[in-house]
Amino acid sequence: MARRYPPELEERAVRMVQEAAEQAGESFGVITRVTRQLGIGSESLRSRVRQAEIDGGQLGAMSVDTR
Repeated sequence: MARRYPPELEERAVRMVQEAAEQAGESFGVITRVTRQLGIGSESLRSRVRQAEIDGGQLGAMSVDTR
């Protein structure tokens, strides 16, 4: 069963990942460090960061072929 985190915690975690990646100049290992600090699941945060990148126009949304 997936654990639901409060929206404020998710937003904070995404900001922390973005800021840490920007400061370091790379994103390798950033999600793991943030999840350990906040005690949340890495895959949950990874999907939230990816969605934030899509919403912010940093990544193109993947289209689904429904043929």
